[in-house]
Amino acid sequence: MPTINSKLPGVGTTIFTVMSRMASDVGAINLSQGFPDFNVPPGLLASLHTHLDADHHQYAPMAGLPELCEAIAGKTRRLYCREIDALTEVTVTSGATSALFTAIEACAGPGDEVIVLDPAYDSYDPAIRLAGATPVHVPLLPGSFAIDFDRLASAMTSRTRMLVMNTPHNPTGAVVTADELDQLAGLLRKTNVIVLSDEVYEHMFFEADRHASLSAHAELATRSLVVSSFGKTYHCTGWKVGYVIAPQELMAEFRRVHQFVQFCVATPLQHALADYLESDPGHYENLPAFYRIKRDQFCTLLGESRFNLSPSAGTYFQLADYSEISDASDMEFSEWLTREAGVACIPVSVFQRTRAPDQRLVRFCFAKHEATLEQAAERLCAI
Repeated sequence: MPTINSKLPGVGTTIFTVMSRMASDVGAINLSQGFPDFNVPPGLLASLHTHLDADHHQYAPMAGLPELCEAIAGKTRRLYCREIDALTEVTVTSGATSALFTAIEACAGPGDEVIVLDPAYDSYDPAIRLAGATPVHVPLLPGSFAIDFDRLASAMTSRTRMLVMNTPHNPTGAVVTADELDQLAGLLRKTNVIVLSDEVYEHMFFEADRHASLSAHAELATRSLVVSSFGKTYHCTGWKVGYVIAPQELMAEFRRVHQFVQFCVATPLQHALADYLESDPGHYENLPAFYRIKRDQFCTLLGESRFNLSPSAGTYFQLADYSEISDASDMEFSEWLTREAGVACIPVSVFQRTRAPDQRLVRFCFAKHEATLEQAAERLCAI
């Protein structure tokens, strides 16, 4: 048996796989991994069937079907008042995780530092290290999980190549404001730092009037790669289709790597998504209200529980403080909750390099049918 010098020593199976498998093994309600238990919009499925029957089964263009890229450009224009070139500034990817990996691989390398804001989605750090760069973890402000601009400024050096943003934020549900984007623009103005903005939950914001996208910020857009996800928007996480928007120079570098990571994305899926983006913009326009109702329902259902909740400002995740229930670590508590109470969650510490000693937080996904949430809440309130 040949020996292997691991590029990611100490990295095991992702927590999402671990908790979903545990939930399946013990028959728990799975509020851990972020996927809906309701169906893809019927109009999107109908369009997919049409294109499957039309024999759209060969390679799509490397950057994406022109129809889909044009539809993405149109959506960006409608939502963020930004004109982009569908030919040179949009690339369709096999989900957002692939887009994030490709962007980091394309833009960072040995000698570079890449800043991530903790808590941070668990794919960022490994992708940075696989690129040969050094991850620099900067904690968000405790409680609010807003950007700590003083700590961010202190973390930046001449080696800082990239900053990874995530808004709305997984796992905390925090959202970045337009004022914070202005502050970030001022901080980066005299630097060569690239921003990688993970905006897969762009249509799930509950308190603000609109999502503060880096695509809508004239200054930041010129140095940013913005990642989005059709899987999150259209309840089809298993399709693994996303996209990236970036200025031409950054996109050219992105595509140099993209073509060797995946080359192209499933052709019939792209046709269907192109049709549906144009025919039913109301779906993503109504998504904030749709998920706000689910958030409010979940928080209300847990109102009589021993969990302490501050309603999420975005995403389809809700943090819950369990300090009144247990002093166990969040990993131990999550395993106990899954096995003994029958509800699976995610421990927030897996997203952090460091955390406050008294932090007792877990993350629940509320992208579920009303009956699922009611059943889960009944079990959680019984603790």
